[in-house]
Amino acid sequence: MRGGAQSHLMRCSDGNYYVVKFQNNPQHRRILVNELLGTRLARRMGLPTAPLSVVEVSEELIRLTPELCIETPRIRIPCVAGLQFGSRYPEDPRRVAMHDFLPDEQLLAVDNVHEFAGMLVFDKWTCNTNGRQTVFYLPEKKNQTAGTPAAEPQAGPAYHTVMIDQGFCFNAGEWNFPDAPLRGLYARNRVYEGVLGMESFAPWLERLEKMSERVLAELVEEIPPEWYADEYDALLRLLEQLFKRRARVPDLLLSARNSNRQPFPNWRM
Repeated sequence: MRGGAQSHLMRCSDGNYYVVKFQNNPQHRRILVNELLGTRLARRMGLPTAPLSVVEVSEELIRLTPELCIETPRIRIPCVAGLQFGSRYPEDPRRVAMHDFLPDEQLLAVDNVHEFAGMLVFDKWTCNTNGRQTVFYLPEKKNQTAGTPAAEPQAGPAYHTVMIDQGFCFNAGEWNFPDAPLRGLYARNRVYEGVLGMESFAPWLERLEKMSERVLAELVEEIPPEWYADEYDALLRLLEQLFKRRARVPDLLLSARNSNRQPFPNWRM
């Protein structure tokens, strides 16, 4: 797959396809922690992220699959065996195409385009130092019978978006929060045309306010210890800062609104 983490598309034992990031990816081992923690938190806020799984990849599979490697400018290094992070591919890749770009007329017709505002709340909270990554697709018909060889898209402009790649939340491998006005924004302002003021962010800000320390502690228990090695104390400090940051998010949104980019074209004074 594309991207700095050099992830791989793999079909797993449950029959689904996953984009799998390995512990020895070129970005940082902590990227796997960020992906699991970030995806779980976004899902609790009601945001459209892909289901995740901890994927076990055996030494035998890596040995028999030369493509399972990390490429550097000079050498190819085999992926490490063990527990990896997997993000489920939204549909069967053999039948449904994924797009990371849509023309403006189709972009505004995405059935859940309003959730870009909610994702910005999440990205400001977690200090996602990457631009917001997402994919668009035409879902298969829900009433399609099993065994049909080709997927038929729904009638009309029925593109759907799924927010992917939480690896650079918490500033990637640094686990800190260097906030900046433009961080976390999607590249195109068109998705924010429905933002009329702070009230447009209210549903997600309310969910964020209800995020408890107990919820954060429960999520830590899902993370395989080998992903954070001997850095458990650093992980706990990260969660402590994350809990305290909830109150800062409205100010961070206003900072984006007041930036030179002016990402919210219909904001009412």
